[in-house]
Amino acid sequence: MAERRYTDEETAAIFKAAAELQAAETAPSGELTAPSSGEGMTLAQLQQIGREVGIPSELVARAAHGLELRGRASVRRFMGLPIGVGRTVALQRTLTEAEWERLVVDLRETFDARGRLRTDGGFRQWTNGNLQALLEPTPTGHRLRLRTMKGDAYAMMSSGFAALAFDAVLVALRSMSGRAGGAGAVFAIGAAGVAMIALGALRVPGWAKRRQQQMEEIAARLTESTAG
Repeated sequence: MAERRYTDEETAAIFKAAAELQAAETAPSGELTAPSSGEGMTLAQLQQIGREVGIPSELVARAAHGLELRGRASVRRFMGLPIGVGRTVALQRTLTEAEWERLVVDLRETFDARGRLRTDGGFRQWTNGNLQALLEPTPTGHRLRLRTMKGDAYAMMSSGFAALAFDAVLVALRSMSGRAGGAGAVFAIGAAGVAMIALGALRVPGWAKRRQQQMEEIAARLTESTAG
């Protein structure tokens, strides 16, 4: 089995948590900088970096374990914007029916949505539009996948780019035909396209941050309630 590798974002979160753990026990011993790696870093590599700046290996391991409990975050981007977010949590045992029901209650309260339930063999899911919670069986227990997408913003930005493409075609046709009229309509189409892209883009960052926070909180509560 391949050794777990941590992304740059996960690495930063681990070292931040390890430094906070150390600060609770003693004064910080230095500034921590971790090299960026496209392939990610193993726990052993993170511990080596920690030792170089005076953070004990056990604190780095504790911080990494805390990250695992919160699950792995994922982001789907469109034009560099976080149009979709998700989180995967690997549980070390199977959830009982009562625990699944409590999780559904937590989902409904956190996202303020009733949602719909579905069961297919050993798979369970709760969905509310693009917002999904999927519970899957694994060899060691259950895995929870949370994911969602800002569909309205994606549609608005896609329409905006389509309007700009159509506007470019009109400009090219006018240039080839030598027509002088219709400039106002061409400008209006282009302006509408830019406005749709801007409106859609402005709605995404705050939404993504909020959804990521909500998913992390759900994962933390679930892992805490099922620990032991």
